[in-house]
Amino acid sequence: MSKAEATMSEHVRSSITIAATPGEVMDVIADFTAYPAWATGITSADILDRGHDDGRAVKVLWRIASGPVTDEQVHTYQWNGDRSVTWLLDDSRMLRTLHGSYVLTPVPGGHTEVTYILRLELKVPLLDVLKRRAEKIIIGSALTRLKHRVEHLHHTPHPTR
Repeated sequence: MSKAEATMSEHVRSSITIAATPGEVMDVIADFTAYPAWATGITSADILDRGHDDGRAVKVLWRIASGPVTDEQVHTYQWNGDRSVTWLLDDSRMLRTLHGSYVLTPVPGGHTEVTYILRLELKVPLLDVLKRRAEKIIIGSALTRLKHRVEHLHHTPHPTR
């Protein structure tokens, strides 16, 4: 296996428990146009295609800004009910590859464990250790902000982890 293939097969994964049902969590995940209000670095999200039977978007244009770094990315989504969503990169100025997913697992008491899995490759080479650190920051921030958003919308107390 080449170094490039080895890098592509690696991913970062993290989980968090949210005090809400999988359906409530997935409703927040699927509400892409609301992301600029709560997701760090997202300035806008435009739905390009609502081809899914339940009205969920299958193609989204994201505008992202984090400090001096800006990008426009088009992602294609695959939904598996309220159990999981996977996305792939169609277009980006900065990324060569992006593959992400949220997997939702019901937890007793009406809670949900959310696992975020991310694999990305920049168009500009970056040391693996720096890339992994960036991926961990992205995942950690996304899960924390998702938890806050879902629990705020559903006015549920924050469970201990």
